[in-house]
Amino acid sequence: MSKILIIEDDLSIGEMMSIYLYEDGYEVKRAENGRQGEVLFRDFQPDMIILDLMLPDMDGIQLCTTIRQTSTIPILMVSAKNEVSDRVKGLQTGADDYLCKPFSMRELSARIQALLRRSNAYPPLVPPPSDALNPEGIHLDLDKRCLYVSGKSIETTFSEYEIMKLFWQNQGRVYSREELLNRVRGFDSQVTERAIDVHIANLRKKIEDDPKEPKHVKTVWGVGYKFLL
Repeated sequence: MSKILIIEDDLSIGEMMSIYLYEDGYEVKRAENGRQGEVLFRDFQPDMIILDLMLPDMDGIQLCTTIRQTSTIPILMVSAKNEVSDRVKGLQTGADDYLCKPFSMRELSARIQALLRRSNAYPPLVPPPSDALNPEGIHLDLDKRCLYVSGKSIETTFSEYEIMKLFWQNQGRVYSREELLNRVRGFDSQVTERAIDVHIANLRKKIEDDPKEPKHVKTVWGVGYKFLL
């Protein structure tokens, strides 16, 4: 049974999500503000978080940033704000998906299933033996879902890791934004391809010496992206 933490201050929406997901077979806890959410995040140890962008005591972006400092579990951000800039900001902060209110419970359930299906609950980042790494390069440990750069483990979101895994297993192959989006979200997602550009930019910041002149994650103009060691 997967554990889901809902951080939502709207009582009716929070209760509706809690009841629906409980009936779907999840173990659910709900926080009504950011501080309570932080406490439950530590104590409940959820497999996934549904995070409202606007909370009474802190900004959801701020809380997402705090969580990302110690965890890579999937975060689904929900908000009444539906501007592209708001969605991009949420993804840049570390959210794995963004759902605009109002939304159907069926769509919420589908998004959760897709994220959990691909996350494998994020095993702890445990460094592999030192001789398994190229001390000067990039290494992906598929068994432990770990990304290493110059021998150091690098925190990634679920979406960043899935993109990196696809690149790693198919070095040199060019992928369109649509192909990468389908890999990360599933074919029924309504998230725009702009999200992929955000994830690529975040990956470059983490693995490239100079993100503005990338040597590994290359842009293929008019097509998409490819990965080279």
